[in-house]
Amino acid sequence: MPDIRLPDGSIRSFAQPVTVRDVAADIGAGLARAALAGRVDGRMVDTSYLIEGDADLAIITDRDADGLEIIRHSTAHLLAYAVKELFPEAQVTIGPAIENGFYYDFSYKRPFTPEDLVTIEKKMGELAKKDIPVERYTLPRDEAVAYFKSIGEHYKAEIIASIPQGEEVSLYREGGFTDLCRGPHVPSTGKLKVFKLMKVAGAYWRGDSKNEMLQRVYGTAWAKKEDLDAYLFMLEEAEKRDHRKLGTQLDLFHLQDEAPGMVFWHPKGWQLWQNVEQYMRAKLLKENYREVRTPMMMDVSLWERSGHAANYRENMFVTESEKRDYAVKPMNCPGHIQIFNSALRSYRDLPLRYAEFGSCHRNEPSGALHGIMRVRGFVQDDGHIFCTEEQINQEAKDFHRLVMEVYERFGFDKVAIKLALRPDKRIGAEEVWDRAEHGMREALRACGVEWEELPGEGAFYGPKIEYHIKDALGRSWQCGTLQLDFMLPERLDAEYVADDNSRKRPVMLHRAALGSLERFLGILIENHAGAFPLWLAPVQIVIMNITEAQSDYASQVAETLKKQGFRVELDLRNEKISYKIREHSLQKLPYQVIVGDKEKAGGLVAVRARGEDLGQLTVDDFVARLRAEMPAD
Repeated sequence: MPDIRLPDGSIRSFAQPVTVRDVAADIGAGLARAALAGRVDGRMVDTSYLIEGDADLAIITDRDADGLEIIRHSTAHLLAYAVKELFPEAQVTIGPAIENGFYYDFSYKRPFTPEDLVTIEKKMGELAKKDIPVERYTLPRDEAVAYFKSIGEHYKAEIIASIPQGEEVSLYREGGFTDLCRGPHVPSTGKLKVFKLMKVAGAYWRGDSKNEMLQRVYGTAWAKKEDLDAYLFMLEEAEKRDHRKLGTQLDLFHLQDEAPGMVFWHPKGWQLWQNVEQYMRAKLLKENYREVRTPMMMDVSLWERSGHAANYRENMFVTESEKRDYAVKPMNCPGHIQIFNSALRSYRDLPLRYAEFGSCHRNEPSGALHGIMRVRGFVQDDGHIFCTEEQINQEAKDFHRLVMEVYERFGFDKVAIKLALRPDKRIGAEEVWDRAEHGMREALRACGVEWEELPGEGAFYGPKIEYHIKDALGRSWQCGTLQLDFMLPERLDAEYVADDNSRKRPVMLHRAALGSLERFLGILIENHAGAFPLWLAPVQIVIMNITEAQSDYASQVAETLKKQGFRVELDLRNEKISYKIREHSLQKLPYQVIVGDKEKAGGLVAVRARGEDLGQLTVDDFVARLRAEMPAD
């Protein structure tokens, strides 16, 4: 006689074992219709799952985040079902849910076309309308391998064969299609009503470039049509804001095949970079960081001692000279420890804060490169704090305050905080990780913030606090980080003289507010759609004359504004003023200043602020307006 405890604390008792669906129906017919799955004692299960004893149960519907993920995963299976109906010779491989949607990889004799996607999506709709039950069952591993081989699904058979012998395999059947999956899934295809196929891309089997190239079909799925419409609108806006297009349009940077994953910064783009870097440099100086510079390459032996060679080698560029092996630095931390170790340190020196706009290189796969968001050569606003364990909370609070001020300055007011915990591939003893993770939680409590925990996503040497910012389109970007590290000071023999004259290891805090400057600039470009606020804009003002008669006056106004510290461009070309205005509007400059005979005669300027006509102003009034628009610090 199971007693089922619900999230509101109420208990429902049953005379015999019941399914999740039975409990939902007992609560109400509406909930029974809405139920997608259940969470029994914290584990997600299908609505058909039989509860035989006392348990805690939550019914999952499309209003829950888990419910949306189940919809997406189930829609991936619906996609595979439709493909097998239309293209029986296609072989299915894997099809997980991902952020905002799902994908499924197929092996087929020819590439799928855009017309194929339309046909597949139509078939998915037909299968969904049939409201076909989705049923879970299990088979012994070897029987499952034999079954999939018998129907020509060799990729599925290979996946199942990698499961330990003797284990049972979870399968899902809907109509004539059966797939391998842990689940859970929606109870029937009729629950899948809002989806759209997006594109086809290439993907190697098991992610290995030595294997066959498969076809990856991407799709998106939602609980409500209005959510799908909002997502498609966001994608349309994101396309307009694509930093790669704006980088060309605004003459900020370019990329080329001769330097994959490296950025060629143009004058305007480099000015934008400097605006960001100099702001950060001033901020760090106020926080008592000491700026340093470390070598681009160091002997591989150092990276072996630090643990990077064992845990990160596939991402490192290596070279050889005079029979010595060197690695181009993927991170700045070992170099900062060398500076710390270069002199005898005392507890009175701590906390010691080093900062470096450090140039790093990582051998990212070519398929992962994306504009300036994912590159091989990048600069971090890196910093490392050497302190005692007693100083961790205060340093964390100070960094939290700094990073929140930085995001506010750049226009990001929605920030989520996450704590990434020990990964499978790591160095150090478990008790050290216990201490480090406890220290991070205590630091977050000291900051007075809420956070989400991410098991398995920490750095190989320590847990990390992550700062995720949301842009104007609601997209989330992980930028800032604070990492607690007991490992590297030990491995690289860092120590200080304590107040009792003993030698102790410092705690090392790795920290960055922006992360990769290249990536952050890409985020800024897309967030502002290239229309940067006045303080950030590479060119703040363009001065244009109407005819040659105002050239001298236009030049005089430009010089006046430059002396006031503003970034000014002078356009004296023999072109129609309407042409100049249109051209500079495409450059998204904050201000356009036009001078004609009337302005010259009256010592005035005609001002346009991104399409808004401000009329005539004196130069002094215009400067006052500019000053008022600039941030105080």
